[in-house]
Amino acid sequence: MWAIASGIEGNLAAYEAVVADLKKSRQEVENFYLLGDIIGPTAESNRLVKRIQQPRNGEPIPLVCQGWWEEQILILHTLGRTGEPTELIDRYGIDMTKTLWDAIDSTTLKWVQSLEFGFAELDCFLIHGSSVDVSDELTPTTDPIQMLDKLSRMEANQLFCGRSGLAFEYKIESGSLTSQVQTLDTLSAPTPTVLSPRRIVGVGSVGRIEGKASYTLYYPGSNKLEFKTVRYGAKKGFG
Repeated sequence: MWAIASGIEGNLAAYEAVVADLKKSRQEVENFYLLGDIIGPTAESNRLVKRIQQPRNGEPIPLVCQGWWEEQILILHTLGRTGEPTELIDRYGIDMTKTLWDAIDSTTLKWVQSLEFGFAELDCFLIHGSSVDVSDELTPTTDPIQMLDKLSRMEANQLFCGRSGLAFEYKIESGSLTSQVQTLDTLSAPTPTVLSPRRIVGVGSVGRIEGKASYTLYYPGSNKLEFKTVRYGAKKGFG
């Protein structure tokens, strides 16, 4: 069984709730994936990262990749793919940008630099956004051709992603696709492609909604999914 989560955003209590829920499972967690947005614009992110780095006895060891917030802090320190934090400022403003800068210490920054971009396992690819961009937000309303393009780029039958924060299963049934290349002078002959069944899975968000952490379980042997919700805080419960 795999446990797949994303979007903790510095919320240590939400992460603890998910880990506690996993420890109650009768089935062993073989892989525990955290698909980015581990940190957020809060100093609690530093304590969260230390907690992730030091799993307790009987807890699964997290496999972590970069997310949107991780990319933003790298950009702020001129360690990212672009030189200016334009997307961060446009989305959240200057004050939030300064908050993020002040919140993340040098030890956490070094850890962020070491993170993978994504994971390929079996016929699955696990990533925060897509192979195109960490900001790529795939949702149940994304055009099927775009979804197929994301999968084809990674040569995967299943894509697990966390950017949207939504928990969903998006299936592409088997069929065929015909493509042609148009240049200024010529149009190539049609090239048919046979499509096998594929799917995109949104894994939910652990820390985005206070008091409600969502994540996903995947069973490779049966190819089944289970969407989990853990309620924590004053009004605890499970769903």
